[in-house]
Amino acid sequence: MSDIIESNPQILGGKPIIKGTRIPVALIYELIGLNYSITEILKEYPHLDRNIILTLLKIGKDANENLINVDIDEILSKEV
Repeated sequence: MSDIIESNPQILGGKPIIKGTRIPVALIYELIGLNYSITEILKEYPHLDRNIILTLLKIGKDANENLINVDIDEILSKEV
């Protein structure tokens, strides 16, 4: 994954989390989607730092740009 994301089947069923925490990466994306500012997120989760949030946003933005035009049905149809 990355230096700040880990997945462990023993923690939250293996969902990607911020390394060293039990905070799901998806939660940070959800909060951003709800228009939370980075400052508001850090108030809720003071043990995180700004660089972690910014890195997660970059990872999410890059993934979105790479997947925006992906047709999942087409990919599945190529499976053997």
